Formats: sequence, structure tokens, C-alpha cells
Amino acid sequence: MTHGDTPDEVIPDEVTTQEVDEQPEVEEAPQVEDVEEAPEVEEVRLGTEGAPEPEVEAEPVVEPEATPEADELAVTKMALEERTLDLQRLQAEFLNYKRRVDRDRELVRENATYAALTPIIDVLDTIDRARDHEPLEGGFKAVAEQLERVVAGLGMVKFGAVGDAFDPTVHEALSHIGTDPEVEVTTCKVVAKAGYKIGDRVVRAAQVLVVDPVEE
Repeated sequence: MTHGDTPDEVIPDEVTTQEVDEQPEVEEAPQVEDVEEAPEVEEVRLGTEGAPEPEVEAEPVVEPEATPEADELAVTKMALEERTLDLQRLQAEFLNYKRRVDRDRELVRENATYAALTPIIDVLDTIDRARDHEPLEGGFKAVAEQLERVVAGLGMVKFGAVGDAFDPTVHEALSHIGTDPEVEVTTCKVVAKAGYKIGDRVVRAAQVLVVDPVEE
């Protein structure tokens, strides 16, 4: 190499790594002494003890909005209630009608029996007078007993006997024949004609002679 020439940059073939001295240890920072905990601050109550709790207003009830399905259901329920009431009225009317029909039918039957048997009462009176005169015998007895059975089977009942207490609803007093110390109330002493009833209906009142009790 000549003087004045710029020496070429010499690139070392190998770079020798110098040993790096270990770094000096860093001294630990002095520990900060524990700071004393701050004293607890007592909770200060601002006169709330014994004070009434504030009233909480109830939240307004928000009704659900009506929907077409709900309206249709309400209309259906109303219609069902109306039909139920109509059915109950019809059932009550039918029961009342049935009772009236049964009562009228029974009344018609009693009226027909009354009209048919009333004339026979005179025949029964004749049989009673004959029996009072002497015991019935033979064919007359058989006919009389058969007639009485038929009349009883049709619902006409004979009543009135000596010793019965006088009842103006079923007895007709033909006469008072004095007093009787053995009776305590007005009593039938003689039965002139027996009475007859159909059910609770008096066809003919019993015709009687009565006696009164002795007055003390």
C-alpha cells in the first residue's frame, strides 16, 4: 500500500467476544415500614333510629291489553251463561207443567170417581139399614159385600162410628141428645148415616146424633 491511499476497511475475520464483567449487584431499596392502619371511623347515624320507614307506593297494575282472542272468549262465555239460564228456566217450567198436569189428572180422576160413586151411596145406606135390622144372609150378603169391596177399591172410604169425637169438618150433627158423664168432649152417640171420602175429599159427611159432656 502506498502513501496517500486510503486504507481499505479491515474486516476482521473473527470477532473476539470480550468477556463482559458481571454487573454490580443493585442494592435493594430500603423497605418502607408498615404504615399504621387508620383508626376505624365510627358510622354516624343521622337520627334514623325509630324513624318510620318510608311508604313504598304500590306499582299500578297494568291490565293486559285486550286481544281479539280474549274478546271472542268473553263473548263465548257470556253466550254460554245465557244459554245455561235459558235451559234452567225451561227445566223449571217443564217441572211446573208436569206437576200441574199430574194434579189435574188426579183431580179429573177424583171427579170421575165422585160422579160415578155418589149415586151408589144410597144403595150402601140401604145395605147398612138392612144389616142393622138383621144379619145379611145368602145371595144378598154376597152382593152387598162385593159392592162394598168394589167401592173401596175405587178409593171411596167409609167413616163414622159411635164414640168418635165430633168433628164439624166430617160430621153433620142432626141433633144433640143431652149429656153423657162418660164423655169429655162432644161425642157421636148415634150414627144415622155413615160418611164417605175419596182421598181427602168428603163425598158426604157422616150424619150423627151427639151428646155433650157434663158441665161441672
